[in-house]
Amino acid sequence: MLTVIKAEPSHYDEMIEVWESSVRATHTFLSEDIILSLKKDIVEHYFPMLNTYIAIDNNNVIHGILGTAENKLEMLFVDANSRGHGCGKLLTTFAINTLHIDELDVNEQNPQAIGFYLYIGFEQVGRSELDGQGNPFPLLHLRLNKNKYKY
Repeated sequence: MLTVIKAEPSHYDEMIEVWESSVRATHTFLSEDIILSLKKDIVEHYFPMLNTYIAIDNNNVIHGILGTAENKLEMLFVDANSRGHGCGKLLTTFAINTLHIDELDVNEQNPQAIGFYLYIGFEQVGRSELDGQGNPFPLLHLRLNKNKYKY
């Protein structure tokens, strides 16, 4: 059974392992150089800057991470070995129901994530040609339609 708890800096080493496992499984459009550059930025800037939470099991193993800022889901990553077992749903519903997020961006080249968010009840409200770092990886801007929200 997984539980969502607030992340602490002591979790960052394991969190970045989860991030990398997830990115390598789902972000096949990223080069090795970009992954390594992002990895450094995630630990140094994003984890400390965001409200971060982790999904842990009874043995305190981290299976997924999420980061929010205000009403926006800024990151959701599930360890590659934990995908398909409800961790993403647990973290997303926690973010919506407890943290009141209703917006997020998703890489257009990540169709599994897009399908997941659309299924839950998000709708596309915009698109950007570049990602947040200025790279040519288009982002879809999604907003939660509370009338379609499933959980």
